[in-house]
Amino acid sequence: MQSVRSVLARLSPRGRIALAGAALALVVLVFVLFQLATKQSQSTLASGIDPAETGDITKVLEGQGIAYSVGDGGTSVSVPSSDVSKARIALAESDVVGGNKPGFELFDKQQFGASDFQQKVTYQRALEGELQRTISEVDGVSAATVQLTLPEDQLFEAEAVKPTAAVLISSDSGGLGAGSVRGIAQLVSSSVEGLDAKDVTITDATGTLLWPTGQGGAAGAGGASKQQVEARYETGLEAKLDALLARTVGPEKGRVQVQADVDANRTSESKLEYAKKGTPLDRNSETESLNGSGTAAAGGAAGAASNIPSYAAAGGSGSGNSKYNRNTEQTRFGVDKTVSHTQVAPGGVNRQDVSLVLDKSVPPAEAAEVKNAIAAAAGIEPKRGDTITMSRIAFAKPPAPPAPSPVGGVLDVVKYVVLGLAGLGFLIFAGRHLRRREEDVLDAEPVWLRELNAPTSLAELELGDPDRERDWGEGDRRSEDVASMEPDRVAQQLRAWIKEG
Repeated sequence: MQSVRSVLARLSPRGRIALAGAALALVVLVFVLFQLATKQSQSTLASGIDPAETGDITKVLEGQGIAYSVGDGGTSVSVPSSDVSKARIALAESDVVGGNKPGFELFDKQQFGASDFQQKVTYQRALEGELQRTISEVDGVSAATVQLTLPEDQLFEAEAVKPTAAVLISSDSGGLGAGSVRGIAQLVSSSVEGLDAKDVTITDATGTLLWPTGQGGAAGAGGASKQQVEARYETGLEAKLDALLARTVGPEKGRVQVQADVDANRTSESKLEYAKKGTPLDRNSETESLNGSGTAAAGGAAGAASNIPSYAAAGGSGSGNSKYNRNTEQTRFGVDKTVSHTQVAPGGVNRQDVSLVLDKSVPPAEAAEVKNAIAAAAGIEPKRGDTITMSRIAFAKPPAPPAPSPVGGVLDVVKYVVLGLAGLGFLIFAGRHLRRREEDVLDAEPVWLRELNAPTSLAELELGDPDRERDWGEGDRRSEDVASMEPDRVAQQLRAWIKEG
């Protein structure tokens, strides 16, 4: 440590600056080598892409747990070299690179002197791209492709040809509902001049015709098949039940499989109901009354009553009042009935079977409670024939990550060895340079300064020495630098000269 201090004390200001620069260069070199040794090599996954697609690409890579870096203003994406194959497979499955067509931005860069045919083709491409983007925003649609046929305008209406459209849809939720398909057809027909909804053809990735279907084209189109309705119901229910299991028993400890029989028919139901009592329609009432008083008989009447005294005495005369009343009421009743017509939408569950599989690490008591919770959440109805079964098995452990390649480990060791050798070589080079500088400084000392170890008197200086004078003359400038390095010796000589003077 003392030798280092002495060397630093003997160095000139320039030497100290050079030494500080060398130390700084050493630190920078060590940092750069460390970054190169620890930095993971990157490979370009995609370049020259639309910045609007970069977000979709990064979402796919994040979903797969792949590290990435974006460069060139968002037009290129790089991933570690070891993950290139995995990233390409993920992008191929998602179909995000090159999946979207350009829209009306095609007109941002117009070619000078473009023909009318080129303008029409560009407009058709732009319209297809805009429709594709719009359809892709529909919930449940992962990708869409639109093809338009726009015929030439004709002078006579009888010769005119109607435009048509073909739409290919990829769904990520097991199929689209009838309302979504009908909405897409109306959206496309409303975006193209002269296009009727019945001239729009919509198919899914399996080639199933979604529009138009049924009788009457647009009136009865858009119905999903039984398989699509069941797949959509099963997927949604399984996702809900799996989320319940993950929150209760923990992730990767339970799975649910649903098999459902769903009614996909759209039916109409009519219902006629009669009331228990009739409804009065009208009511008629009639009242008849007769009032009168009695009178004496005027004389005998012909017959036995007047000829036989006993009969004549009984009925010959009479008197008194008479009163007669009669009420009649008639009511006409009508039949009270109700007729109702109901459109029954598809989606009713006829029967469903739920299979629950739990890991053996779940205790039996908890497994029974989980089974009851799953049955309630799935809406199991035994009267309808629904069933739920539970199994407890040992889940397969996830595959262990592949062991690091021995070649990669050797390369890492080589990197650190090279880093250490580079640092050691730099230190050796810097040490040799410092020793050389020290020797140069010692060699540059003039004769008079070396003689300062024993102070010289003024009388000896007055005698004169050609060698000393030549040394003084040649080394004035160097003597000033060396004197600043040996202030004690110079001060001692000056004190001796002052005493003599």
